[in-house]
Amino acid sequence: MTPSKSSWQVDFYRRPQSSNEGSVWELVVCKEADQAVVTESCSQAEATVDWLAAALQEIAQGQLPDKMRVFRPESLQLLQLAGQKLDIPVEATRRTPLLKQVLRDRDGEERIKVESPPPQPLPENIWGEQWQFASLPAEEIEYRMPERPIPFCEMPEELFPFQLNLGTTTLIPGMIIYGGRQSWQLAQWFAETQPMAVNYVPTAVGESGGLLLEAGLRDRWVIITFEDPDVAQAAEKYEQRKQNSNGLHFLLIQPDDSGMTDTGFWLLRGDDFD
Repeated sequence: MTPSKSSWQVDFYRRPQSSNEGSVWELVVCKEADQAVVTESCSQAEATVDWLAAALQEIAQGQLPDKMRVFRPESLQLLQLAGQKLDIPVEATRRTPLLKQVLRDRDGEERIKVESPPPQPLPENIWGEQWQFASLPAEEIEYRMPERPIPFCEMPEELFPFQLNLGTTTLIPGMIIYGGRQSWQLAQWFAETQPMAVNYVPTAVGESGGLLLEAGLRDRWVIITFEDPDVAQAAEKYEQRKQNSNGLHFLLIQPDDSGMTDTGFWLLRGDDFD
């Protein structure tokens, strides 16, 4: 029987150094299967694709992973090139909770901080007809959503409600967009953007604000803005429910409110819950 492989969460970046020391690059590998952490260091001059590939191969000890997960944009290209040498696919994702905790515990929050550009407006030509907040019981997401024929669907195993120790009746908050004729195009755009979280950002508490999409490694998009106390209060309730669901929430795109057809569905969880 062939031994099962696993994913690694990987970072390769300059360590903070005092002014009298040269730059030191550090490779940190967190193996998801057993949560083992391995580090290797090199000088600035040695920080090449060849050094990185050799270090990864040595850490693997004959058992290369089936995938490497990378959250840092500055690390991505080098790790992709090293992965190509070793035939290891690289997934660019913010979902590297084990790795971030290791870096956070050792070097503080600054070590995992990724600078994001200003949020951009959602392309007007793909916006749907209506939207609303909603909630689904955890058991429906756990058992029924995976069985529904949804063209664009992203439900990472680690985000399933029971993986997050949520009870069957826990209400998972979310946002539904009714796309009408634009439903397919809208869902395709979201799929390409790689949604990570939808957060409410108030401009005046209880009165106005907007919904911000966190996507990719560091992109941000303004989904909608509103100046309506009722909507603002619903948004606050949405954020409260996210706290109760350990950060788990969803984005659902449907052509209309009949509930008969789904075009896209994403399980989401923000960086602040890693």
